Amino acid sequence: MGHREDLLEGAKRCLLEKGFVRTTARDIVKESGTNLASIGYHYGSKDALLTQAFVELVQEWGEKSGHHPEREDTAGGSVERFHSVWARMLDSFEEYRPVWAASMEVVTQGERVPQLRDLLAQAQTEGRAGLAAMLLGLDEETLDERTVKSVGGFYQALLNGLMVQWLFDPASASTADDLTDGLRRVIEAAGAARRDGAVSP
Repeated sequence: MGHREDLLEGAKRCLLEKGFVRTTARDIVKESGTNLASIGYHYGSKDALLTQAFVELVQEWGEKSGHHPEREDTAGGSVERFHSVWARMLDSFEEYRPVWAASMEVVTQGERVPQLRDLLAQAQTEGRAGLAAMLLGLDEETLDERTVKSVGGFYQALLNGLMVQWLFDPASASTADDLTDGLRRVIEAAGAARRDGAVSP
């Protein structure tokens, strides 16, 4: 690997061990076996490097827990797929707890570092597309912008909220069964409201 890749891998390890705020440029240099000048040359800043490391860690989690057609036996968009996907994601939360803890720090740094905010915004859009594709059982390339923003945004909000619950107290956080039951109840309530003459948005 070259310095760019070494820095990225070193930043990932620092992020998991120390978090975003406590990691210094010297920590990354020591972990990666590179030098301080390499950070600026390849990434522009320590914060940009850590953000890229965070994005890749989340992507690794997504690849591990995400959409694998060969092991899916539920229809895309179905309640069964909803349960299956969330159960799989929740199973991976313990292993990736440091990533979720780091995400709380990363989000709070967005206002301080504009470059960081831009990278996070891009990653957020990509994340929405990935979640929508996974739960709908479709290829990301086939999704239109509205589906990504609405369906993907809905699932992303659910994931972020679940992550916060789980970080605070895994024992009381919602399970896949809880989420699926909640989804069914929301659908039923919306159907009842429509039958009663409520105006749809």
